[in-house]
Amino acid sequence: MLKDIVKNLEPSSTLKINEISRQLEEKGEKIYKFGFGQSPFQVPLDVVNELKNNAHQNKYLPMQGLFELRRSVAKYTSIKKNHNYTPNNVIIGPGSKELMFLLHIIFDGEIILPTPSWVSYAPQAALGRNKTHLIKTKRENNWFPTGFEIEEIILKDKKKNYLLFLNSPNNPSGQICENLEELSEVAKRYNLIILSDEIYSELSFKDNFKSISNFCPEKTIISTGLSKWCGAGGWRLGYFIIPENLKIIKDTLNVLASETFSAVSAPIQFAAIQAYEKDHSNYIKSSREILKAVGNYVYNNLNSNNVLINKPQGGFYLMPEFNKAKFKSSSDMCRNILETTGVALLPGSDFGFDEKKMLARLSFTDFDGKNFMNNHKKDSLINNELIKNLAPKVVEGVEKLKKWSESL
Repeated sequence: MLKDIVKNLEPSSTLKINEISRQLEEKGEKIYKFGFGQSPFQVPLDVVNELKNNAHQNKYLPMQGLFELRRSVAKYTSIKKNHNYTPNNVIIGPGSKELMFLLHIIFDGEIILPTPSWVSYAPQAALGRNKTHLIKTKRENNWFPTGFEIEEIILKDKKKNYLLFLNSPNNPSGQICENLEELSEVAKRYNLIILSDEIYSELSFKDNFKSISNFCPEKTIISTGLSKWCGAGGWRLGYFIIPENLKIIKDTLNVLASETFSAVSAPIQFAAIQAYEKDHSNYIKSSREILKAVGNYVYNNLNSNNVLINKPQGGFYLMPEFNKAKFKSSSDMCRNILETTGVALLPGSDFGFDEKKMLARLSFTDFDGKNFMNNHKKDSLINNELIKNLAPKVVEGVEKLKKWSESL
């Protein structure tokens, strides 16, 4: 029964850790918020002003989204992906999370989830009553699955429909998938659809980010939005780009959307046109440079025999493994870290890992992004001194975490 599934679900761990951190701070404790991941930067001023200018927009918009916004998104994505998308390929939702949930509801098949994966994928699959296949990935492959591992699942029953969730840059690992061509060959060979969650793609630390859609656009649903690159998580605007040959999925999503959220907030949709039509490359470049520098600082100061980490490649996460820690579970470990150091982390078990693996997700965004951006001169080197001045809580939290790991 669906109601029984709902009763057994717990609040999203990412939202829960933010609430716990807030409550501890209200008690006067100094907390280093490395658990909850959201952009530290302000929404670009021209986009904010466009929202103000459209506050009067009070009519229901088309359920699939404002045509002018869908046209802007399609044009923007077509240039980025070197593939022709039209406004009809785009569906606007109240955050990409809601659209993913509806996709789980309508998908008639089985879900393939690499571990680690974002905390909401598996619960949403359960709510959609879809069988889930977890693939335990390895650090050596950037925590992404191989084509062989996916093929192994499909070959057990080739008649079924399969949906692979691929999140690159990845939450929680901060890694980028590098074997896209191999995965695309599997998608083309079998009845495999890919949901490419690219919410962090603009924050890739290298230029020329590659998407699985560059290799098999006809099999790929692109999922992204404003929350990460535009610092607008609270605005709740995301979108899917669905290719023509998956039109039945788009049409069914539209029907379900009409019975759930109806339409996304009108003022926000009008403001979002500005985000995609105007040039925000300097804002994005500055965001990426700051996040890369801060992420590398955390990596360089934590990476050791006691703490195993892959160097960050995009977004604002690291996934340290405290390989000398001795706790019953990663949840117990994170609780101990919070109580003894004030550093809030999320346990690896929240992302699909065995609870006995001492992995955690670390978000390095506990700093004033507006202040950092204002004080970082364009194209100038972001050195450790600047990070200490402009991201002091990150520096302090890392030092506490380092000492904790050395005491094991």
